[in-house]
Amino acid sequence: MTDLAQRRSVMVDTQVRPNDVTKYPIIAAMLDVPRELFVPEALRDVAYVGENVPLAPGRVLAEPRTLAKLLDALDPGPGDRVLVVGAGTGYAAAVLARMAGEVVALEEDAGLAGRARAALAAAGAQGVELVTGPLAAGWPARAPYDVILVDGGVEQVPEALTGQLARGGRIGAVFMEGALGAARVARGGEGRPAWRLAFNAALPVLPGFAAVREFVL
Repeated sequence: MTDLAQRRSVMVDTQVRPNDVTKYPIIAAMLDVPRELFVPEALRDVAYVGENVPLAPGRVLAEPRTLAKLLDALDPGPGDRVLVVGAGTGYAAAVLARMAGEVVALEEDAGLAGRARAALAAAGAQGVELVTGPLAAGWPARAPYDVILVDGGVEQVPEALTGQLARGGRIGAVFMEGALGAARVARGGEGRPAWRLAFNAALPVLPGFAAVREFVL
């Protein structure tokens, strides 16, 4: 076993399994995907630490625990079409490519999208369509989606995005209130989604997902 493969094994054994993530597809995917390919070269030594890794101003690669627990709550399967909103450098999309039928990875930052394209190719990720556009608009061209993973923090989720869920589909995001946050999931259907608490987590708020501030005179 190479040193990096050993680090992946330690990551899963110390950050994923102890947090009640035991589904084999998640474990296998996170053992398989070389996380170090998806972080800046200068930070590859910390690719497997239990914290968010900076990618660009206001953007991070989520700590392994947060991603694993979101995937556990969303439960993607081989027949699912998945949308990753805020794909960053593509790590979550690469993991989901091992689990789902189709993955659409949406990123609006051209620099991150370019890095994602290179990293996904280097990792041998199959079945990922990388697209660019405003994150809050989702990607209606491929809707509806069985799973939507918002790979970053939110203060609100626009109806334009939740409206792209298939009936019974699942969406997950980390809702931030100041420095505190909580991962929540909801199901698609008629009416506004009913979000339920999954676990505590914190991620920077993605562009387009900040709450509208009201000014009081």
